[in-house]
Amino acid sequence: MFDYLIVGAGFAGSVLAERLAREANKRVLIVDKRNHVGGNAYDHYNEDGILVHKYGPHIFHTNSERIFTYLSQFTPWRPYEHRVLAHVDGMLLPIPINRDTVNRLYGLNLRTEEECDAFFASRAEPKEHCFTSEHVVVSKVGRELYEKFFRGYTRKQWALDPSQLDAQVTARVPTRTNTDDRYFTDEFQAMPLHGFTRMFERMLAHPNIKILLNTDYREVKRLIPYREMIFTGPVDEYFDFCFGKLPYRSLEFKHETLDKEQALPVAVVNYPDESVPHTRVTEFKHLTGQVHPKTSVVYEYPQSSGDPYYPIPKPECTALYNKYKALADTTTGVHFVGRLATYKYYNMDQVVGQALATFDKIIGKRKDAPEKIVISANKAPVTPLPKVPQAASVLAGAASSGTLAVGVNGPSRGTASASAALTKEA
Repeated sequence: MFDYLIVGAGFAGSVLAERLAREANKRVLIVDKRNHVGGNAYDHYNEDGILVHKYGPHIFHTNSERIFTYLSQFTPWRPYEHRVLAHVDGMLLPIPINRDTVNRLYGLNLRTEEECDAFFASRAEPKEHCFTSEHVVVSKVGRELYEKFFRGYTRKQWALDPSQLDAQVTARVPTRTNTDDRYFTDEFQAMPLHGFTRMFERMLAHPNIKILLNTDYREVKRLIPYREMIFTGPVDEYFDFCFGKLPYRSLEFKHETLDKEQALPVAVVNYPDESVPHTRVTEFKHLTGQVHPKTSVVYEYPQSSGDPYYPIPKPECTALYNKYKALADTTTGVHFVGRLATYKYYNMDQVVGQALATFDKIIGKRKDAPEKIVISANKAPVTPLPKVPQAASVLAGAASSGTLAVGVNGPSRGTASASAALTKEA
């Protein structure tokens, strides 16, 4: 008898599995349709020995010391501050828009934040209430910058005009009057030194945790006894789409290995122009710090069908989700956690935070109770990666931890070569 059946081995499911097994001494079975743990954050070594993110770039950042400290139990970190350029008017310009963006685009020499603020104010079309994504941008920087940087990208990403989307979409991207070209400004910005998959493997390496991969939970939920379920999949799927399907945007990823050491000046280049079919290109070595004679990039093409990645932020979608939420709230013995289960556009740290909060609720922990997390240092040290990367495989830790990995084809194994040595970035 398992205490918990957890559906989904991404951040939400894995964090709850680890907490319930380690801190509450519960027996946990975690089930995933895919042939690996880690959800969309899964990374692996491609056939050329380059560490890549299979489902597009995942960059960790958070302002929560609790979340960063918790994850630091399972990985050392490589400090990394994410930078993005946008291909606009034949130039690569910093995004989020900052003073350098404006100066280079218009050939200006704005020297202070006050001068830049005055420039934005001269272009802005103030709105008393910003209900749409278009309103958010136009009210801050005006229509021309909106057209150049946001409208086309948003239309490709969501297949909707920004005027049809909730304000939250473009509100996620700030506008700056200084020259800070970091995409995020969170206190903690870092990448798992040995990759996300290795972090998940360590998180799940507990004798109370068993894993079934290549498995739909519906195939086993009546065969394996358990007391409660934690569901991290699509909430509409759990209820057999009784109110209809919740709409999502999906992505198609096209990975390429290039016979050069570096392809892009930064990790990600955005393409707002609608004549370009992809939204962005990512070069993974910027994220990982890997030293390799070749490099790997991925192109992202938004799709209307495929794996569900992005809940569509429209009022009618929220209204449909609320019907499912009402069912979920009255379903006993099942906890709905994560982006898909709560139909929210969460970052990775937000999902971890939601999972930790759910664990606290399950065990009845007070908010002011001390955290039972002990690591050697609050911010884990940066250390060199191994000269020969190990394969990213659930089975790697199964023999010693008692973790069970079962599936039709077994978990996917990364490939690595001695030439793919990873080192600490200078």
